[in-house]
Amino acid sequence: MYPIKSLGGVRLERATVGDLGFAGDRRWMLVADDGVFYTQRALPRMALVHATPTDGGVHVTAPGQEPLTVAPPPPGTTRRRVRVWADIVDAETYGGDVDAWFSEALGRPAHLVYMPDDVRRRVDPTYAGPDDRAAFADAFPVLIVSRESLADLNAHLVAHGASAVGMERFRPNVVVEGVDAPFAEDGWRDVSLGGVALRVAKPCARCVLTTVDPATGRASARGEPLRTLATYRRRGENVLFAQNALVVRGGDVAVGDVVTESGRRATVPDND
Repeated sequence: MYPIKSLGGVRLERATVGDLGFAGDRRWMLVADDGVFYTQRALPRMALVHATPTDGGVHVTAPGQEPLTVAPPPPGTTRRRVRVWADIVDAETYGGDVDAWFSEALGRPAHLVYMPDDVRRRVDPTYAGPDDRAAFADAFPVLIVSRESLADLNAHLVAHGASAVGMERFRPNVVVEGVDAPFAEDGWRDVSLGGVALRVAKPCARCVLTTVDPATGRASARGEPLRTLATYRRRGENVLFAQNALVVRGGDVAVGDVVTESGRRATVPDND
């Protein structure tokens, strides 16, 4: 999960999932003075700042800085309007030493904001119902992918003379293994794991963020793995990897839970 949007995430052994996805996932976000969100697309160095969930809050580390721990703001905290893609929502602010810490980490003015429970950011109604919502994730509350899909991509990368990459490049919430073929998840509709039920909504279109090496905070000069992925996973202008999903029923999940899928969607063609 990724408590603060576009910062380094953490692998969990178990978690609780609600209508916003994994508890605490992307409830925080960093914005510029004008309220527009920051991501690794423009600031690759964000990959070097790591956020780990604590008991209700988040613990953050960055190279050369003392660690920082923040909790959700108390009731009555000042709010401001912030933008994430085309959506404008209210978020609670921190200011002071917290904003100063993140401004140093990013090398520019930055403000930490938090999405409180009463704020509703709707998922695109083309793919979701009126009650489906997301926190500060790009568009959907959950991203699911198989290890077999990553292995297939890495085989293509090596064949093209590039280096294999880790799953962290794609920032999924749920990673499954043991499917019968790479990209089997393209055809999934309903997915159950642990006490959670998901509805797969659409493939995830990938961007330059996948080219940022999380170990260095630098983007690939060759544009990998996006460049190779585009050779066989393109649909129109989009390059696809992993599946966006909605939460139908929340509950608890843990590493090792059996994953079942039912229903079928049209699979994604290799290329248009």
